[in-house]
Amino acid sequence: MYHLIEAGVDLLEVQKILGHHSILTTPKYTHLTSHTNRNALQLINDLMNGFSIE
Repeated sequence: MYHLIEAGVDLLEVQKILGHHSILTTPKYTHLTSHTNRNALQLINDLMNGFSIE
C-alpha cells in the first residue's frame, strides 16, 4: 500500500481501500520509504522557507 501513498493517494483513501474502520490502523500497514521521506522533507522545507522569524 505504500505505493499508493508515494503516488500521492491520501491516507484516508487508503483507509477506505483497506476497509479499516479506524485511521489509526492504516499506518500500521504502510511503510515509510526513502522516496516518501525525501518528498516529505522537501515539502516541509518548502513550507518553512515561506516563514520569516523576526
